[in-house]
Parts: sequence; C-alpha cells; structure tokens
Amino acid sequence: METFVLKAPLGDARFYSSQAAFPERNSLLVRLTSSDGLVGWGEGGQYGPPEPVKAAVDDVLAPILCSLPDASPAVAWDTAYGRTRDFGQKGTFVEAISALDIALWDLWGKALGAPVSTLLGGRFRERVKAYGTGGYYSHTDFDAARDLPALAEAAAGYAGDGFGILKMKVGLLPVHEDARRVRTVRETLGNDFALLADANHAYNAGAALAMGRVLEEAGFLMFEEPVPPEDRAGYARLRSRLDVPIAGGEAEFTRYGFRDLFEAGCVDIAQPDVCVCGGLSELQRIAALASAHDVRVVPHVWGSGIALSAALHACSTLPLTPYALRPVPLQNEPVIEFDRTPNPLRDDLLTEPLTLRDGYVDVPAGPGLGVEVDLDVVERYRIA
Repeated sequence: METFVLKAPLGDARFYSSQAAFPERNSLLVRLTSSDGLVGWGEGGQYGPPEPVKAAVDDVLAPILCSLPDASPAVAWDTAYGRTRDFGQKGTFVEAISALDIALWDLWGKALGAPVSTLLGGRFRERVKAYGTGGYYSHTDFDAARDLPALAEAAAGYAGDGFGILKMKVGLLPVHEDARRVRTVRETLGNDFALLADANHAYNAGAALAMGRVLEEAGFLMFEEPVPPEDRAGYARLRSRLDVPIAGGEAEFTRYGFRDLFEAGCVDIAQPDVCVCGGLSELQRIAALASAHDVRVVPHVWGSGIALSAALHACSTLPLTPYALRPVPLQNEPVIEFDRTPNPLRDDLLTEPLTLRDGYVDVPAGPGLGVEVDLDVVERYRIA
C-alpha cells in the first residue's frame, strides 16, 4: 500500500470560488499492489490538504487492512470504519477510507477481469451526459466592464465545446452583482440551455432565498450548496420556498450523514463525492437511501482522472429516479460533473484521458476502473 501526495501549481490560471482561491490542484492517490502483481488505484484528499489523508492511510488504516485475511471491499470498508468511528465519522478518515475502497474495487475488478460497474451490479448506460463546471471568479471584486464580457465569452466557449448543461459559480459577490452574472450567462446561451448554480455554501438562508429568486427567474435547474452543510433547517426552508431544485452533499459523509439530510427534507438532488463520502461501497448505500426518499443522485466530482473514472462507473449503475420510459439527463437520469478549470491531475494523469464526446463522457470498459495511470506524471507532481 503506497500513497502519493500530488500538487499541480496553476500559476496565472488561479481562480476563485465563494470560499477560497485555487492556486493549485492537489490530491492524494493510493496504490495497492497484490501479491500476484495486480495494481489498484484510489483517490481521496482533494478537497483540503491531502497530507492528513495520507497520514490516516499510512499510519492507521494500512496496518489494519494489510492484516485482513479477506480484503474485499465490503469486508475492508466495515472493518476500517468500525475501528475508526470513535474519532473519524466525518472528514479525513472517511476520505482515507474512500481512497482505499476505490483502490480495492479497482484491484478486485482486475483480479476478476471485470469492470467495477459490472461488479456493482451492471450498467444502465455506456456513457454519461456531462455538465461543464465553469463561471468561476478571476478576481475577488466585481467590475462589470471587465468581468461580464469575459464571463459571456467563457460561457459561449463551453457551449462550443459541446456541453448542453453548464454550472456557474455564485456566492463570492453581493447578490445583486451575482444576479448580473447570472443574467449575462442566460442571455449569452439562450433560454433552452440548461443552467445550474453553485454557491459553495456562501449564504445564510435569507440571502440564499434572494439568490434563489434570481435563479428561478433565469430558469436555472439546480441551486447547489446554498447554505452551510450544517444548516439543515436552512436547506429545508429553501426547498419549501423555492421552485429551483436544491442540491447538496459534497461535504457530507457516509450513509449516516445522508440519512439525516434526507430525513430533514433538505435536498432534491444528492451530491455524494465518491472520493469523500466513503468510496464506491458507500455511494451505493447512499444511492439506495436516496431512492427510498425519491431524491436524485448526481455525484460530485473534484479530483484527478481516478476520481472521474470512479464517478463514471458509479453513474453508469444508477437507475432512473424516478423510472420513466425516456431518460432525461438531470431530470431523471444522472449526469457527470466535468470541471473546466485547469486540472493537470485529471487531463494528464491517465495514459488515455477521459474526454468529452458529443456532450457525453464514455464509461471506461476495461477491468477495474478501466484506466491506466502514467507514473511519469505521478512523479512530476508528487511532493510526498
């Protein structure tokens, strides 16, 4: 069991969300090598600093898992969580378990000669409709003459790349200034283009309600993380008062966290991140809970090519929610997040990058995750 802390500086391409500047892309990769030479890859630690996740794997979880007589994903997951739940129910340790779980599924698929999606129960689709995440901030202030034309140009570029769905960022600026950005994107792309917004939990419920009204007027189809993840009452208030579907969950962990989110009536769309919520094993359980509450699942993706490939396999196994004769992306069929900010860890890490084709991304077909890692790229960005 090996861990790799990767950091790719972005230089002048840094960008901002409502919460932080992004001067680099980082992640924590795990490589498992079996006694017969097979290799499985997993990922975690791409939200905050990856070093704590590395320590959790190296110092706590590796000795536990390497001593198991059966390291299949289900056995490994429950053992790892059971032995760390007293101090690790959320955050670093669950991210570490996520990375190991993904790597175990990859390894298991290679051992059996089958894709992870087959082992998870089978695919409903061979490709997944993608939405582009863009419309970030290039500055922390607002200058209409500078920012609105650049935003319009970027939005038109995403449409030109083949996207039919775009998610833009809100929340860094006062509501009335972000409202101008929202209207600029709508006017640029037209009324038939599907638009989503992500506040990265920047608002209290009152401000989120004001922004939600703006998004409703502009015909947006999703309002992601409008309030802090701890504010369950705020989520429920917004969901009861807005017509735009409310999404959240990228900062939630395990079936237990999502159980509470669903029972409180917080979201129309759940967004577990496979590299954060507990891995592929736990995402299956979260999806089952979501189905029981008639909540759509649209996995969040933020990481390297390993994260994207794992999310593609997960998306391929999700049924329509609710079932209908015709699949409609986002309305009842899952879609995949395809971030448009610079990300060498996604675009360069795999020997065959995962790319957009006619607005979709193909689910890898090979054994395990179906992707191969370029070790030269790993070493290029490795710092620990």
